[in-house]
Amino acid sequence: MDINDARSILTVLSFACFVGIALWAYSGRNKARFDEAANLPFEDDELPASSEGGAKTRGTAS
Repeated sequence: MDINDARSILTVLSFACFVGIALWAYSGRNKARFDEAANLPFEDDELPASSEGGAKTRGTAS
């Protein structure tokens, strides 16, 4: 076994790992979870209870 055989085996194993991850990512079982994660940036953040916290008007002394 020389270095080229080891490189070939590593290439085949890497490709098999890639195919496995792609199948896992596109399987129908994970669709709901991935859709929920994809919509996280668009969810509204909760607003603070009071509006006095950080809103100060200009021209007033602290």
